[in-house]
Amino acid sequence: MPVCPFDFVNDGKKHTICLVGGGGKTTVMYELAAMWAACGRKVLVLTSTHILRPVDGSFAADAAAVQDLWQQGRYAVVGTPELSTGKLTAPPQFLYEAMQPQADVILCEADGSKHHPCKAPAAHEPVLLPDSDIVLAVAGMDALGHSLAQACQRPQLAAELLGCSTDTIIDAQMLAALLLSAQGARKNVGTRAYYIVLNKCDLLSATQQEEMRWLLVSAGMDERRTWLRERGE
Repeated sequence: MPVCPFDFVNDGKKHTICLVGGGGKTTVMYELAAMWAACGRKVLVLTSTHILRPVDGSFAADAAAVQDLWQQGRYAVVGTPELSTGKLTAPPQFLYEAMQPQADVILCEADGSKHHPCKAPAAHEPVLLPDSDIVLAVAGMDALGHSLAQACQRPQLAAELLGCSTDTIIDAQMLAALLLSAQGARKNVGTRAYYIVLNKCDLLSATQQEEMRWLLVSAGMDERRTWLRERGE
């Protein structure tokens, strides 16, 4: 079970959280869903883009199935099956509108990265839920030391944003810039609360972790809204 340090975890309030950015969004989303479900909260999981349909029985095809999973103390995943890919797209609007008032927590994967640890969003990305109050940006620390072309989805857009070439090797400063830019992971956040998850921090030394944290904080990011997450947490 993850030890998530964020203040919204135990505040008892209803939250609708959109996850954006690169590597590890789905893992973080399901870990948070399991954590809240284990605490007795009614958790609804969905996507506004595409996610793999879960094979653990957490997919709910209708409102009755959602309620059944909640009664079992589990989270419920809703979506529209895409037969050609085996993935889920956004759920039917009527189902979301029926379940939204009843859920204690809603988690939505609102961005795709095709397994790249970082990304720059295209014009149509991310697809944030209008009622979301929190955006959780995710980046994998395995991006460091690789070129934008290797480790970043939409590397050309990232290169334009950062003022470099797609062959440029990603360093901590570049990754911080992608996370903090309004044309990067912070795109369309507006007045929503913004948090950052740095995945796979066990790949970094303590000095490198501190550098990454300092870059974010010195640019105005609240340290309490940054999670240096190791694999296996």
